[in-house]
Amino acid sequence: MADRMREIGSRDPLLGNAFELIADRWMLVTAGTPAGFNTMTASWGCLGELWSRDVCIVFVRPQRYTREFMEKSPGFTLSFFGAEQRASLEFCGTHSGRDVDKMAETGLEPFELETPAGSLVGFTQAELIVAARKIYAQDIARDLFVDLSIPGEIYPGGDFHRIYVGEIEKVLTSIRTS
Repeated sequence: MADRMREIGSRDPLLGNAFELIADRWMLVTAGTPAGFNTMTASWGCLGELWSRDVCIVFVRPQRYTREFMEKSPGFTLSFFGAEQRASLEFCGTHSGRDVDKMAETGLEPFELETPAGSLVGFTQAELIVAARKIYAQDIARDLFVDLSIPGEIYPGGDFHRIYVGEIEKVLTSIRTS
């Protein structure tokens, strides 16, 4: 674990407001191991309770390189950063790891994060990292939409996201309260 990080509970107030964390600040969704991983920026997701477990939920389109790693990995991390890393998040959201070395381009420093799900990847610059064990995955289906405006608006090409539900196993923060 990065030296400046400390573990907190999945219901700790330091997690803050999920809407602000995910939609406004964005996050890096990372899957794989330190030996081979990919990360992508996301602004859609959920933190909450499902099936009597504390969970995080992320959505990954089929063409995203990270999806290949999500399929193979038993877990994934969500990393949240301060405003000083916004350019790195923009870069990771607009460039594919198939084509560029995101770490070299952004200066983000990955580290090995040991969890019950295995070895995952966090970033030393993150203010908050949520590590989860993958417990469910399913593709969004056009025929299950009740609001039929959404598929045409969000999925004009039919590239429906796969939903990944992860049971939160570890939460790390660098935020100090005193």
